[in-house]
Amino acid sequence: MSDPAPVHPARALWRLFEPVYAVTFLQPESRAAFEAAGLDGGWRGYFAGRSAPLGAVDAPPVIAAFFSFAPATVERALPQVWTHASPERVLTARTEGSSAALARLLAAVEPGRIEAAADALEGAVDRLDCGGRVLAAANAALPRPADVHGRLWQAAAVLREHRGDGHVAALVAAGLDGCEAPVLHCALDADREVLQPMRGWTDEEWEAAAARLVERGWLTARGAVTELGRSRHRSVEAATDLAAGRAWEGLPDGELDRLTAALRPIAAICRERMPVNPLAMPLVSPLPVPPVEPVAVPPVSPPAMAPADPRNQR
Repeated sequence: MSDPAPVHPARALWRLFEPVYAVTFLQPESRAAFEAAGLDGGWRGYFAGRSAPLGAVDAPPVIAAFFSFAPATVERALPQVWTHASPERVLTARTEGSSAALARLLAAVEPGRIEAAADALEGAVDRLDCGGRVLAAANAALPRPADVHGRLWQAAAVLREHRGDGHVAALVAAGLDGCEAPVLHCALDADREVLQPMRGWTDEEWEAAAARLVERGWLTARGAVTELGRSRHRSVEAATDLAAGRAWEGLPDGELDRLTAALRPIAAICRERMPVNPLAMPLVSPLPVPPVEPVAVPPVSPPAMAPADPRNQR
């Protein structure tokens, strides 16, 4: 048996803080908080919730920053949402809803573990360079909540947007547009029936993007990923990991392991309770998986969604 390919620390940690961040669009407490602020419907809560750190922004900057959403979908929400709730009210709602969701989900987790995870993630936020990362910078500039669940969510949100900003830059550098990126993702491992309606692309737009990828040699005529497409995708993901990795470099011995140990059980619960998984996030083991030693084995002959609400952007 060959050893599994090593996972970049930035990617391994993203798989732990992304499920924590996602509660703000996937759990009932968050939906209720947005609705109480006047944002009924998932589209309004999503676009207002993610863009509120930028202020009462219009659709074009959000189309650019969120990248993989159909422009018409964004324009149905922005700027009209700001007539229902101010950015300040939306920020309060997303923090209160996320904190309440995490308090319920993590009720059985030791408070000290939650505190340790929040402290460690906030330490990572303090090390971030947000140059060229507008969403990360806007979120990092917000005041930190007072309660531990709010602190945990806010730190996860900053780290998630920091990685997301870098990912968008890598996609643009690879020559992908906002529709081609999710088309490629679905050809690799995501579910088109979930992701396409969440991003708001029509069938015509989706098929046109697929045709462009076929023309470039990234997909076959039947929609399978070619070796060139896989190579280009690996390059995008490597660039994303590299851009996100500086926050985790130079840590004292053992600090990365302590952060992982504190965050893993929290992430496992949040990931398990995700009602949808458009990004094909893997399940999280609550305990570290021990390395598997290669074993010599003698050869053996083989035996004879209706459109959903937009949630959870990378």
